[in-house]
Amino acid sequence: MPLDLLQEARRQAEICNACRYCEGYCSVFPALHQKRVFTDGDITQLANLCHNCRGCYYACQYTAPHEFDLNLPKALAEVRRDSWERFAWPAPAARAFHTHGTMIAAASVLGFALLFLAIRAIGSAGGEGFYAALSHNAMVAIFAPAFLFPLASLAVGLRRYWRSVGGARIRWAHLVGAFGMVAKMKDLAAGHGDGCNFEEEDRFSHARRYAHQLVMYGFLLCFAATSAGTVMHYGFGLHAPYGLFSLPKLLGVPGGVMLAAGTGWIAWLKLSADREVGDATAWGGEMGFVLLLGFVAVSGLALYALGGTGAMPLMLALHLGAVLSFFLLTPYTKMAHGFYRLAALVRDAQRKQETAPGTGNEATA
Repeated sequence: MPLDLLQEARRQAEICNACRYCEGYCSVFPALHQKRVFTDGDITQLANLCHNCRGCYYACQYTAPHEFDLNLPKALAEVRRDSWERFAWPAPAARAFHTHGTMIAAASVLGFALLFLAIRAIGSAGGEGFYAALSHNAMVAIFAPAFLFPLASLAVGLRRYWRSVGGARIRWAHLVGAFGMVAKMKDLAAGHGDGCNFEEEDRFSHARRYAHQLVMYGFLLCFAATSAGTVMHYGFGLHAPYGLFSLPKLLGVPGGVMLAAGTGWIAWLKLSADREVGDATAWGGEMGFVLLLGFVAVSGLALYALGGTGAMPLMLALHLGAVLSFFLLTPYTKMAHGFYRLAALVRDAQRKQETAPGTGNEATA
């Protein structure tokens, strides 16, 4: 990691540690205040705990033009992005996406869509509904490796991260605490519970928290719909297309609507927010990922609506191109943040256990 990013984040963390005005704002500050000296791993852990809600920045008395010139959300965002690039496998792909994300996402979707149209043209179809345009076997042959590759890539990155932050053996209690924080997205409500200041300096809002929840739960519903369809196909011999009141549709349609609404909301909030209170160099990559995920949802809903029309083959190619792009790019996009954030919360749960009263470590952490 570039030494200047770590040094600047360390300088600001030391000042925040002396001030302690923001002690209850989010998970970052209790963890920060447990330290007296910050290692590189400590800074990386704090950066991945940060959700860039910006409440601390707008409450801080030491921002510019003060000589301390604090901008902790920006410093941690830069370290966070750099850590993802460093831990990613292969790393050059992450650096490219964070810089040119929108262009890469658009090119990937169009390129894969043309590939699917070409496969259809040479005769891979066979079946009813969507399978009349692209056979089930062709879909499996393409998407199975595309699903497994990002899992392997993320596993390598998370292992590197865990070693970097000094992670210990994971226990059930650590997972329960971390998943509880993710489910509620508690840190986006800030310590006072009024929300954060992401889009406006003087206005507390839960908008970003609710938008993230729409995206997360919408995505999980869509994933559950795909899983249900897989079980029905292989376990019960019930093949697509499925009706409106089938489990895949009952899960997938609401999930798609939530995902589309959440990504659109996040994109609007990002356009409204000050880019200089974050990592401005990664803004294009973050927006590219949000738009890609939104297009996956919108194209999936459009595909369902147009499934019985002549537009179905083209819409299917565009949707599958978006889904394939999403899978292959996941380890290098903002989607990786969800996994690193979870890992950071698990490590933070360990830190709380290690420094709990009666352990003998609370004074030396």
